[in-house]
Formats: sequence, C-alpha cells, structure tokens
Amino acid sequence: MVKITVEIDGMMCGMCEAHINDAVRQNFKVKKVTSSHTQCKTVILAEIPLDDAKLKEIIEKLGYTVAEIHTEPYEKRGFSLFHR
Repeated sequence: MVKITVEIDGMMCGMCEAHINDAVRQNFKVKKVTSSHTQCKTVILAEIPLDDAKLKEIIEKLGYTVAEIHTEPYEKRGFSLFHR
C-alpha cells in the first residue's frame, strides 16, 4: 500500500473536496481518498503508486492548482493490546 499526499490550492469548501474525491475515484483504483479544504490537501491510499502526471492533470482540469505530490509506503495500523 502507498499513501499519496497531494497539496492543492483553490479548494474553498466541502463541494470542492467532493469534486476532487470523485475525480480521483473515477480515474484511479484507490482504497480511500479524503480531501480537506482547510488543510489544502488530498490524501489517497492505493495498492500501487499512481501516475503523478495524470493525477495532476485530472485535478487541474477541475480548476485547482497542484502544488506538490508526495508518495510514501503505507502500513495499516491495527489495534492490538500486546504492543503497548
């Protein structure tokens, strides 16, 4: 799994977040996508890394500006009583 963090300028409200989330889901196979207009970023969880150029193109077609894209390995954290 990978975690992709996209810094986006231009999001103003919850509808902006929904537009970006829908566009990402329609164009890529992802496990989870969440956007925050207050933090100016979208976080995507996927099985494999996404094509950064295509991701940027899709978001910018909606009228937003992509500042940066960061991809890093992601490991799901589970609840365990044994690792305290």
